[in-house]
Amino acid sequence: MEIYTVSELAELAGISVRTLHHYDEIGLLRPARVGDNRYRYYGEEELLRLQQILIHRELGLSLGEISAVLDDPAFDRLESLIKQRDRLEAEAGRHRRMLKTIDRTIAKLKGEKAMKDTDLYSGVVSPQKQAEYESWLIERYGENIRGEIEANTVKTQSMSPTDHAGLMQELKEIEDALAQAMQDGAPPQARSLDPLIERHRSWVARTWSKPCTPDAYANLANLYEAHADFVERYEAIAKGFGAWLPAAMQSWAKRQEQTC
Repeated sequence: MEIYTVSELAELAGISVRTLHHYDEIGLLRPARVGDNRYRYYGEEELLRLQQILIHRELGLSLGEISAVLDDPAFDRLESLIKQRDRLEAEAGRHRRMLKTIDRTIAKLKGEKAMKDTDLYSGVVSPQKQAEYESWLIERYGENIRGEIEANTVKTQSMSPTDHAGLMQELKEIEDALAQAMQDGAPPQARSLDPLIERHRSWVARTWSKPCTPDAYANLANLYEAHADFVERYEAIAKGFGAWLPAAMQSWAKRQEQTC
């Protein structure tokens, strides 16, 4: 069995020595032994554990979550690797479909090849990511929201591919218009935004199984503001949009309540 020093393992794994020191300090990855010279030495068991740490990090787990997983008495390394492989294989398949969708869209925009509207979103929406959102909502707002999520899912899935593509295109137009208003200098509290915000709220209502009241719309704004994925999505549309859009939604909702 080969033994590695901390610098050798860092080079082998493509991480820094400081990272390995930190993992040792927090008890996530202890060396097999520490020599009289104070050098850390790592064996096969530590190499395999480090692999799991790095895989879990790539899959989005925090160091605390990884520690809980690996230190669970029921943890099975082989079973974990098989599950990770299945997850990555499914994600790789989605990425391949997404790549084809992007290539087809590029060809369509260049006028080289026709493309069906129903093919615009192939591989773009991750079922796993959707499940993560649903779990996050239930954890944050309680089990009572589960029924609403399921009803909304049924409503969306009942749409034809063409209707769904049209719905997503409309959302893009609304978001682009709102982002442009922000870039033109409109503050999120501006009443001049009302027609666009009302159009956005109306779009949301079409995807819900219940009315999108001003209060419910404000709660949706809170969700957009609180969840990192939504912030990242809106920041990709325009810098600052991740905070501006929820503020505009909340301002609109507050005005509606004041006129009631």
